[in-house]
Amino acid sequence: MSLPHAILTALLEKPSSGLALTRRFDRSIGYFWSSTHQQIYRELGKLEQSGFIRALPSEQPSRGQKKEFEVLPAGRSELTRWASAEQESKPIRDALLLRMRASAVVGRVGLDEELRRHLTLHRRQLAEYQEIEGRDFGAAADPEDRLRRLVLRAGIGLETFWVEWLEEALAEVADMDAAAEDRREGPGDGPGE
Repeated sequence: MSLPHAILTALLEKPSSGLALTRRFDRSIGYFWSSTHQQIYRELGKLEQSGFIRALPSEQPSRGQKKEFEVLPAGRSELTRWASAEQESKPIRDALLLRMRASAVVGRVGLDEELRRHLTLHRRQLAEYQEIEGRDFGAAADPEDRLRRLVLRAGIGLETFWVEWLEEALAEVADMDAAAEDRREGPGDGPGE
């Protein structure tokens, strides 16, 4: 996915100023396609120059006035072309997984703390997604929002995976630490011997 297509999607959902768009990004698309405010503003300029979007006319003078953008037919066509094109899946690039591989070679110092930190973050994100689902996609949800809900369900599924995997990883690290402690104590060093 590319940032221009994310912006076209958001603007087709609702014409917005750059500021409103960045705020909406932070609360929706930004969960799975993050971008800085500077990148969004820069891309808005490129999309406007390409003829994919335009600033809506304003009754007030433009100096200091927030421009509100809408998608033009060429932008809709580009988004349709992109959405219907074949997309390759991307391999996972996750620093935590790489750190675990490195820990297998150099030792696990600090790994359990990092796993716990990630577990806290993923539990928090999962709770936020579940709250959004309950609030925005409850029993009275608009049937037209089914695809948006599926995207949210993907986020819930991924966060559920990470929470379960991190719990498993922490248990495994604790078992490894216990086994290492038993080896250090050696035979006959235990209680009652």
